[in-house]
Amino acid sequence: MGPLEGLTIIELAGIGPGPFCAMMLSDMGAEVIRVDRAGSVQGGDPDNPPRDVLNRGRRSIGVDLKNPEGVEAILRVVEQADGLIEGFRPGVTERLGIGPDDCAARNKRLVYGRMTGWGQDGPYASAAGHDINYISLAGALEPIGRAGEAPVPPLNLVGDFGGGGMYLAFGMVCGILEAQRSGQGQVVDAAMVDGAASLMNMFWTMKAAGLWEPERGTNMLDSGAHFYDVYECADGTYVSIGSIEPQFYAELLELSGLGQVEELPRQMSRQDWPAMKVQVAELFKTKTRAEWCEIMEHSDVCFAPVLSMEDAAKHPHNVARSTFVEKWGMTQAGPAPRFSRTSPELVRPAAHAGQHTDDVLQSFGFDAEEIARLREANAIA
Repeated sequence: MGPLEGLTIIELAGIGPGPFCAMMLSDMGAEVIRVDRAGSVQGGDPDNPPRDVLNRGRRSIGVDLKNPEGVEAILRVVEQADGLIEGFRPGVTERLGIGPDDCAARNKRLVYGRMTGWGQDGPYASAAGHDINYISLAGALEPIGRAGEAPVPPLNLVGDFGGGGMYLAFGMVCGILEAQRSGQGQVVDAAMVDGAASLMNMFWTMKAAGLWEPERGTNMLDSGAHFYDVYECADGTYVSIGSIEPQFYAELLELSGLGQVEELPRQMSRQDWPAMKVQVAELFKTKTRAEWCEIMEHSDVCFAPVLSMEDAAKHPHNVARSTFVEKWGMTQAGPAPRFSRTSPELVRPAAHAGQHTDDVLQSFGFDAEEIARLREANAIA
């Protein structure tokens, strides 16, 4: 059931990177309990689950975290957990009475994961923000785009998910592994600005080596090079080319027909890249995407069609690997990465807020009388 089977994580419900982290942990077999606000509990048909992929895999309890009895209920659950993740602004959980110190007093082995944009300290720590802001400050947004044009936000993949949720998931697994050895938990401060900056380390390497120009869209990996870019085809669709290595570039020249042109400039002659881009663009517009796929797929050109979400789910390679799955009435990407022995499985759709309140509390040792008393006190939904 996945390599993290046997671990229990408490997720204080949020949006974006927090749920993504919880999805990753749950996909890998951890039991993740999502704590939704009691006020958000509206009921719902369990046979018609919410269409929210990021919330798959978890049971949900509805708790009023401003009610002292609700807080006490969460702390009792924390006593039996391996980790807790939250995505509030710094200081919020402390004010609620479920901060790191409150939880450590009940479970010294607990790993407490904190997901924020700016981090727990620093001049920006208390300010609001979103993915676009965090990757801006990290130096990750400014280089993305074409020459002479404004930076292009790469969806919210770099901050929320790459630099945020994934780093928190990695940090939680690292912290829990260490706690199993030391018997001591700790706080994981996962800031999207830190994660996005970390993702840029290869470009810091290139800069130090003199291989990165400050002008956007003039470098090998930012659309400056004719052999690393996307090109429009005759039918208005696009293909991607990544022929960096000399042997791959030679195959691009051969299969595209460019090799028949005499006296081509050297591949790494930067001053010739703009003219070569025009030449390559004109060439790719002479055939449809399907025709270029027929010529270049399965070669060493480093080629792939640029697919829509719908087309990606149907592509033979993704179908062969079951990269996308149909579960609970919707298409979604399956768990990643894959394991040869402890294979992850998707076992539960997204839950309605508070759907499993009684079941979860019972599994953590609350009896029916205690649950009834908490509900009467409006501490739980």
